[in-house]
Amino acid sequence: MPLSAQPPPNGEPYVLAASLDNARHLSSLLRAVHFQDHATCFATANGLRVTVEDAKCIQANAFIQAEIFQEFAVQEESVTFRINLSVLLDCLTIFGTSSLPGTSTALRMCYRGYGYPLMLFLEEGGVVTVCKINTQEPDELLDFDFCSTKVVNKIILQSEGLREAFAELDMTSEVLQITMSPDKPYFRLSTFGNAGSAHLDYPKDSDLMEAFHCNQTQTNRYKISLLKPSTKALALSCKVSIRTDAQGFLSLQYMIRNEDGQICFVEYYCCPDEDITEAEL
Repeated sequence: MPLSAQPPPNGEPYVLAASLDNARHLSSLLRAVHFQDHATCFATANGLRVTVEDAKCIQANAFIQAEIFQEFAVQEESVTFRINLSVLLDCLTIFGTSSLPGTSTALRMCYRGYGYPLMLFLEEGGVVTVCKINTQEPDELLDFDFCSTKVVNKIILQSEGLREAFAELDMTSEVLQITMSPDKPYFRLSTFGNAGSAHLDYPKDSDLMEAFHCNQTQTNRYKISLLKPSTKALALSCKVSIRTDAQGFLSLQYMIRNEDGQICFVEYYCCPDEDITEAEL
């Protein structure tokens, strides 16, 4: 592969340099969080996190561990920059989204630091394309403070179960109501659309349920318009962890296995839409 590590012409070292034999591993994960044009990238020795937000109500994070890359070097404790995600995806798929059998697009990604562009070297079939994407000052991001000690309820579901639910429920509804409880109905998804109310229940011993840890009954509503972007990640995933904290903030963590069997994660955080009174249930 001709994309060997070389210092920039002026001798300044890269603060971030990463190589991938197959750029699709990165582009498919980035598409799973691509619901706004811009994203903030964080690189540490552990890997790359790409964060997208909208309306201070929803945040998506794609985690690409360092082990996924053939080379991943960060020269500072952390490297942060904002980038146009739409442009980045266009560049990553410059040779097309579907390669011929047995071929893939190799990627080398380099960044010299604040004020410099992100440089992509893409090679397929002996043809090398160089892309330079301007970077920007990163915005301050929401901190959902969603640590494991604050989680009230958590279930892990095979993704096909949630895919079926989104296919069956009435998506003309403005909200998706999620009930998680140590007692029946255990896990219920509800919509209130043009055709009336619809409920889908999952018993805790369902074949689709991989783990069930519910400490108290919670019912919260979330705007479907905010949750719809997460269906991109759902389509790629094999399992999904659904967690809520005491305030009803929702975490959807999707486990995604790439073509080489490597595991990555995409996580969506969503604010509850409103408090539900017992009279409404």
